[in-house]
Amino acid sequence: MSGGGTVAGADGLPRCPWGVSTEDYVAYHDTEWGRPVRGDDALFERLSLEAFQSGLSWITILRRRETFRAAFAGFRIAEVARFTGKDRERLLADPGIIRNRAKVDATLANARSLAGWAPGELTDLVWSYAPDPATRPLPRTTADVPAVTDESKALSKELKRRGIRFVGPTTAYALMQACGLVNDHLAGCAFAGAGVRA
Repeated sequence: MSGGGTVAGADGLPRCPWGVSTEDYVAYHDTEWGRPVRGDDALFERLSLEAFQSGLSWITILRRRETFRAAFAGFRIAEVARFTGKDRERLLADPGIIRNRAKVDATLANARSLAGWAPGELTDLVWSYAPDPATRPLPRTTADVPAVTDESKALSKELKRRGIRFVGPTTAYALMQACGLVNDHLAGCAFAGAGVRA
């Protein structure tokens, strides 16, 4: 990140700089990013999309999200866990998603693994790594936003230990940001308060 502070959007409201670059980002920044996400299927979706994003820009994934949802049965863990080899080939031929064999295989393997977990177990595990918000002041500039933290390293390590693939510390931290475990809206961003954990 370049190190800048908030930027006024077309409506005059100050936002994180990345949140004003496209209309897609404005909507995502204002209504989703940093807001608490709970529920195993919802977290499986975010975890999967963050893995697909690895090495790409988030806008690439964001603009294909509905196609991803259709391709992966709404990211319902129980349904994706039942995908067959034929489903795998369908996914690898689908131009509406990212046809990366390793990422597709990881998503299918993760669903099979998570299908054996107790209901709520993924949610409880992920949220157990949320740091105390009182210990993390809002970043003032994008240079103050980390790519990894001790918590994301620990979450990544535990998810890997439990059989979850394609979830390194950077991906784990992006998940934490997107799902409201941390609030990385910049100080002064009009939407910083919306990201406070509930």
